[in-house]
Amino acid sequence: MVESPARTPPQPASHTARRSLLRQALKALLLVALIILLLPYALAPLYRVIDPGSTLMLWRWAKGARVARTWAPIGRIAPVLPRSVIASEDDRFCSHHGIDFDEFRAVVRAEMHGVRRRRDGSGITQQLAKNLFLWPGRSYVRKALEVPLALWIDLVIPKRRQIEIYLNVVEWGPDGEFGAEAAARRAFGKPASALSAQEAALMTATLPNPLRRNARQPSPGLRRLAAVIAARTASEGGNDRCIMDGRTAP
Repeated sequence: MVESPARTPPQPASHTARRSLLRQALKALLLVALIILLLPYALAPLYRVIDPGSTLMLWRWAKGARVARTWAPIGRIAPVLPRSVIASEDDRFCSHHGIDFDEFRAVVRAEMHGVRRRRDGSGITQQLAKNLFLWPGRSYVRKALEVPLALWIDLVIPKRRQIEIYLNVVEWGPDGEFGAEAAARRAFGKPASALSAQEAALMTATLPNPLRRNARQPSPGLRRLAAVIAARTASEGGNDRCIMDGRTAP
């Protein structure tokens, strides 16, 4: 007599329902994650014409913390300020396509040898990607997200607009001051359009840590750093050629 193969007992209805719900939840989570990852790529082209805020600004608003920011078009910012920022933060800004790969490779080599550099190799476009879409601090996850975003931003947003956005979203003061206009008024009691070369250099020198570096009451060390930035800005003619609009810069 041939025995019939054993049959798998039917799954209880509750168990099948739980598995179905789990699959649906996983699909929903994957969809949400995909939307979050792709949203910056959809938003970036819109920022050619829309004036954005930063993730840090949004976080402070959500907490009810102070946010001081008045958008200043680049035509109403003293030309010496973007020149100072480029000279200090990314002197090859006009020649690379979102990533300064020479600087990037130097950072990778330093990391491999356990050397901590003062700068993490992020140029202005990478910093813009971080400010608009990511979070502060150092991490390999953030860097992995930042690099393709920077390449995309450089593809869809002109250099002049990039520096305009950067100057208006970067944190520039200890009490929620964002952007060049709020920073200039806090530090020097004047609009960003009236900044001198020395004042622009002082503001630029605070950028790595505006919570501790004070352009209004600069320490001797901050003054020395500003002097170096001012000299570099004056000597590096043409490093801002991609953002000029035909005006004669002072």
